Amino acid sequence: MSREKDLRGTTSVVGVAEAGVGEVGPGVSALDIIGRATADALADAGLSLADVDGLFCHSAFFPFPATTVAQYLGIRPRYFDTTATGGSSFVAHLRHATAAIHAGMCDVALITYGSVQRSAGGGLTTSGAPLTRTYEERFGARVPVSGYALAAARHMHEFGTTREQLAEVAVAARAWAQLNPAAFMRDPLSVNDVLSSRMVSSPLTVRDCCLVTDGAGAVVVTSTERARTLRGTPVPILGVGEASSHMDISSMPDLTTTSATASGARAFDVAGLGPADVDVVELYDAFTINTILFLEDLGFCAKGEGGAFVADGAIGPKGRLPVNTNGGGLSYAHPGMYGIFLVIEAVRQLRGEAGDRQVADAHVGLVHGNGGILSSQVTALLGDLSTL
Repeated sequence: MSREKDLRGTTSVVGVAEAGVGEVGPGVSALDIIGRATADALADAGLSLADVDGLFCHSAFFPFPATTVAQYLGIRPRYFDTTATGGSSFVAHLRHATAAIHAGMCDVALITYGSVQRSAGGGLTTSGAPLTRTYEERFGARVPVSGYALAAARHMHEFGTTREQLAEVAVAARAWAQLNPAAFMRDPLSVNDVLSSRMVSSPLTVRDCCLVTDGAGAVVVTSTERARTLRGTPVPILGVGEASSHMDISSMPDLTTTSATASGARAFDVAGLGPADVDVVELYDAFTINTILFLEDLGFCAKGEGGAFVADGAIGPKGRLPVNTNGGGLSYAHPGMYGIFLVIEAVRQLRGEAGDRQVADAHVGLVHGNGGILSSQVTALLGDLSTL
């Protein structure tokens, strides 16, 4: 029986694309832009819909996502995966696709997601009311932002992290977005702009919070052996780790430490790498506190030092560690769930296809997905062919 480490680099991403990022307007559905992203990702790989026999997707916007998407695309996959851990789902799908391909359950895996939540009314449009209720409801918290605000406030109390340091995360993301023509928000942004913007849930202002946009993404995965024969430049999947500690923020064991400590350790172990080996970092920045927590928990700095680590443009275009190079959920896009766009950007960086925002000599990329209210954490290490 093979170990997970034996699967290191045996599968690769061979095609990526996004569609409808920003605001598509009325009359366009999530399935429409999923279709567009899928067609472009398959063209990038040099494959067709007829080649797809594994479908990996998740949605909070329509029921039975795999069968619904398969019907829309006109495909009949022999393997489905609708793992639903929020925005981290699509990073987890990299691991699940690797396992399915290794087991012979599918040969070409399509990972896809899309929503038109901005055009559908400017907020979260779900498929129905939650089936489980929590005693947190009686306190009238704004979900999910109040949960993240609790984590930010605790980090500030425990480690002296400042609102200015939180704002540095948003400013760095905007600086990257200004190099990305596809980013939804590209206007100049200063620390003072973040601090003086409308308060949403103290200490987080509206500029500490992710965007509300439309958008779809698609990622195509196959064996690295087959990938070498295709049009798209292969980006091997070196290791993926998953972890979760809670669903409700009131059940989080420590508001300043996420399960990224476990998911990251597992991914690094499988990949045989460490933080010092990573050239480009793509983190799920639904809120500015996320970036600080994940940099700490993934080992890029010590616990409590994340605020100082991001100061003075350290994670921006001219900083010491390139983080969220497309502008992230704070400035590029955030259509309800963001994880698939982390993978797309990392692949483009490792292929050298990122244009003005390209990181020089990028060989290893870290992708980290987050779901729920700091609930589900998934870390993936991707590389170029030199890492095999």
